[in-house]
Amino acid sequence: MTRASLDKQPHEVASMFDGVAANYDLTNDVLSLGQARLWRKEVAKAVGARPAQKVLDLAAGTATSSLPFAATGAYVVPCDFSLGMLREGKKRNPWLPLTAGDATKLPFKDDVFDTVTISFGLRNVQDTDAALRELYRVTKPGGQVVICEFSQPTWAPFRTVYMEYLMRALPPVARAVSSNPDAYVYLAESIREWPDQPALAALLQKAGWSKVAWRDLSGGIVALHRGTKK
Repeated sequence: MTRASLDKQPHEVASMFDGVAANYDLTNDVLSLGQARLWRKEVAKAVGARPAQKVLDLAAGTATSSLPFAATGAYVVPCDFSLGMLREGKKRNPWLPLTAGDATKLPFKDDVFDTVTISFGLRNVQDTDAALRELYRVTKPGGQVVICEFSQPTWAPFRTVYMEYLMRALPPVARAVSSNPDAYVYLAESIREWPDQPALAALLQKAGWSKVAWRDLSGGIVALHRGTKK
């Protein structure tokens, strides 16, 4: 599946994230009504990082998502295609090995990581299939992928309310707290266009992942997908 990222080229998406790097984490907490921190905790549980394990945290942004993995003693590599995000992350956590990388052409050898994970970044990759194959390539046999991404609320009335919030309430809230509110309009549109839970599971299986399963968070606003490399 090749996606045009809602008519934005990769360099345009990277530039957009560069522009929101400074306040990105704060804005996410506000727009998610505080749920973003809960979702990060659930990702950390699913990853289950242990000392000496190697974890790739793709689309890590400022590396906030990488800190729980590092705290366990695992060797975590935060990777992102936005240099602005990485520069901001390096200011905050200079000891982490932040790495610039394209999800469709990762700068790592085959079979390196025990776990690869990406939170709220897969839908911004232009070629989803290529990214899932690359994640598979750099994972050790027996290793796992953990994907946390916005999805489709499972209860229809709630889904309607949620979509209304995304397209109507999110832009004015973003204008109040973000340095680049247009970026969050784009993000809202990308969420609406993203595959639902079974469709993403099918893409994982197509890329070679086995034992694919998912768990809904916050009523399906977010889904946590997992898979294993044979």
